[in-house]
Amino acid sequence: MSEQTEHNQHGVVIVGAGMAGVQTAVALREQGFTGPVTLLGAEPHQPYDRPPLSKAVLLGKAEDSAFGVDFEGLDIDLRLGSEVTGLRAADRELDTEVGPVPYGVLVLATGAQPLTLPGTEGVPGVHLLRTLDDAARLRPVLAASPRAVVVGAGWIGAEFATAAREAGCEVTVVEAADRVLAGALPAEVTGPMARWYEEAGAALITGAKVAGVEEGRVLLADGRVLPAGAVVVGIGARPATGWLAGTGVERGPDGSVTADAYLRTSLPGVYAVGDCASFPSGRYGTRLLVHHWDNALQGPRTVAANILAGEPDRVYDPVPYFWSEQFGRFVQYAGHHDGADTLLLRGDPAGPAWSVCWLKDGALVAVLAVGRPRDLAQGRKLIETAVPMDPAKVGDPSVPLKSATA
Repeated sequence: MSEQTEHNQHGVVIVGAGMAGVQTAVALREQGFTGPVTLLGAEPHQPYDRPPLSKAVLLGKAEDSAFGVDFEGLDIDLRLGSEVTGLRAADRELDTEVGPVPYGVLVLATGAQPLTLPGTEGVPGVHLLRTLDDAARLRPVLAASPRAVVVGAGWIGAEFATAAREAGCEVTVVEAADRVLAGALPAEVTGPMARWYEEAGAALITGAKVAGVEEGRVLLADGRVLPAGAVVVGIGARPATGWLAGTGVERGPDGSVTADAYLRTSLPGVYAVGDCASFPSGRYGTRLLVHHWDNALQGPRTVAANILAGEPDRVYDPVPYFWSEQFGRFVQYAGHHDGADTLLLRGDPAGPAWSVCWLKDGALVAVLAVGRPRDLAQGRKLIETAVPMDPAKVGDPSVPLKSATA
């Protein structure tokens, strides 16, 4: 039986009702798929967007961040509170808490789950910030303005620290690495960002490992004790794919589903998209795992097109993009800078607006923009076209990036 016949008979089942899952369902309908579409969400809530959780929802400026999607009108069978526990590929069936669900084509969009700090399970006052329930639990805590300790100076740690300062909390951020965003950006770029914490009135302690967390305090490995009315852990996330063990779905060492250039998995009729899947980038010559909103928006369009085609023909090779709002700044990044041979600064990092450009073999491969959205928009297009750049012009902030070609 062809994939086309298979998915028309049993329909497309999507596991995960976050951004990637919802967008896959919507894209199928937008692109003309008329068969059954079933969307399984583990949480009881209407599907929602995650970025507002660390901002508006956390500060009580919004109750939730539900997607404005008319699931009923689109004839999408949305099943909430349906956690998937297993996959039997030979039977083309999923196991859920309420019984088996057959599929014609399956899309894995289970996202990522936050890493927990060992030894903190069950300790009162320790929080993660990944779900709507997490934000709901944290909101009254922040409103009481406790002393907050944030473990991890990555994107989520900076965003939470920003919200906590806005709520009037005393904030200390503890980072095991010797600098902020150590896993994401090189030292030349992150140096200026460390000053943002101080300017916002948040204490930053780098090169400090957490030895333990007790109610009301955080113990550092060097013997220091930090009082903490609330502890928020933001030390990264891992693909939520543990349930796939033994199913025949190939996964990488990081737990990500190993998708091909068409976002197909190692099993026939099974695709993977969003935070849970890695894919080979022809543009960058390496496999990418992208834990960001834009990937969960773009990938589903490729998956939907390939499902409809029956014989996949659309390659997924995006320029990764993300943004972060922190300490009164809008930070944007496009591309992938690993392997770049030239780093060029545009503007003064001590000022409110500056950019960093990475070149490889004379072409732009990545751009980071702080308060320079035009650099980001133009840079993203230049990365896509891979045109040769003039380094002298790229390094001149008065020259528009689109005019800095060689």
